[in-house]
Amino acid sequence: MAIGRRIILGSALAAPFIRTARADPIKLRASVDTGPSHGRTISIADFLKKLEAASQGEITCQLFDSGQLFADRDVIEALVVGRVEMAAPGTWLVSAYVPEADMAQLPVFYGQPADIVHRATDGIPGRMVNDQVSKKLRVAIPGRWIDLGFTNWYSTRRPLNTLADLKGLKIRNSGGFAQAWRARFFGGVPVMTAWPDVPVGLSQRTFDALQSTDESCASARLWDAGLRFGLIDRQFMGSYIPMFGESFWAALKPGLKTLVTDLWAANIGTYRANIAAAQDKAGADLQAHGVKLAYVPPEELAAQRKPMVADQATVASEMKISPEILDRINEAIVAVN
Repeated sequence: MAIGRRIILGSALAAPFIRTARADPIKLRASVDTGPSHGRTISIADFLKKLEAASQGEITCQLFDSGQLFADRDVIEALVVGRVEMAAPGTWLVSAYVPEADMAQLPVFYGQPADIVHRATDGIPGRMVNDQVSKKLRVAIPGRWIDLGFTNWYSTRRPLNTLADLKGLKIRNSGGFAQAWRARFFGGVPVMTAWPDVPVGLSQRTFDALQSTDESCASARLWDAGLRFGLIDRQFMGSYIPMFGESFWAALKPGLKTLVTDLWAANIGTYRANIAAAQDKAGADLQAHGVKLAYVPPEELAAQRKPMVADQATVASEMKISPEILDRINEAIVAVN
């Protein structure tokens, strides 16, 4: 055993981790329900590999992808009761416990680029959410969230060239108030449908269009179900919140806790960049398979955002976002618009 050996992970880690004698390594099982090629899965796998190496075996890591242990809808409960040590559930799932986790669905974020969204999720509002999640679920959050990518509009038969083309369409969403509100804002009829039922729903014309991401549509090969058009408006940025269970975190000595958080900070920028590149590639894949993508001009996005923001207090109330966090979001975002 190399007592006192230093592990240095570039300049991001201010202090070295010093390994100490331990009878057994600390086990870390991580659960995601996305497949091996998904950006979240790739990011968590890379982090666990680096963590095990940097801890010199003090922590042994194992990743269960594709829902082998738990579907995301069940993983938060599993984390709380200690049946798994790490997860990264989507903000739309965490919002069942802390509604403000889904803050990026607010009208002020409509059509905004990633750096504007990050002003809130990485700033004071995001830290307030992390604090609430940590206390309510008794978990530890190592740092910034993993980006999923932007949700847009996609359709089967009707060409989508402008936002006006959404009027009258039955539009699938994954649930929650904000997505349905957004569909109605543009004259659509919202239809909540679970993702596994989307291909059949499209092919059987249960709905005409859907709200999703380039990568989700491409990975599911929705062109085989009749998907032919997409309208890219960056309506909101989905995120995954990394978290560790209470028992696992309590078992770590201060040096290991610092190692975990510093290692996450050193790599999250790369993970986000890789996922953004994967979304771009997915968009190209959609076009290569005959899906015509149109892009809403920035000036049109800004024009549409204004009446949306006028209704933000109502949307925030329905989403159960607290006035205090809403104020912090407005401070972070409105100043740059």
